Amino acid sequence: MRRFGVYSVVLVALNACIPYSFTGGGLPSHIRTVAILPFENQTATPELPRQLTDALRSQLHDRLGLRDASEAKASAIVRGTIQRYETDIPIGFSANNKQTTTAKRLLQLVVDIEMIDQVTGKTLWQRKGLLAEGQYEERGEPAGRKVAIDRIVNTLIEGAQSQW
Repeated sequence: MRRFGVYSVVLVALNACIPYSFTGGGLPSHIRTVAILPFENQTATPELPRQLTDALRSQLHDRLGLRDASEAKASAIVRGTIQRYETDIPIGFSANNKQTTTAKRLLQLVVDIEMIDQVTGKTLWQRKGLLAEGQYEERGEPAGRKVAIDRIVNTLIEGAQSQW
């Protein structure tokens, strides 16, 4: 019992001597607004840029607390290019002929995306060729697209938050 007390005192003393905190990560303190520029779309799916922009706008507000602003007034901008969008990649079939769904499909979404600090001109986060996949049931492409878009948004937010 006495040994436990000594270990506790040593542990408390070490903890007091070595300050540690999780500061240093995240966006710079002056980043409070963001402008999401229209994504260049190099695919044949015209609704992709709007869906990606809407998801980014919503999640950057909800998870990072950034307010929407015009490009001229925003402290940060997000921009990018949708490089590739492939659907109907078969990944599984049902052996049960009583099921209405006979196959699982996969879609792939590839984007180049970056977040730039407009105050300093520095790139806060950037990824070229970011691949996100979404699985969906046959004839359920919109559900798979939502999964892939959410993965891209999560990757951007996690990258922006981990500015060590």
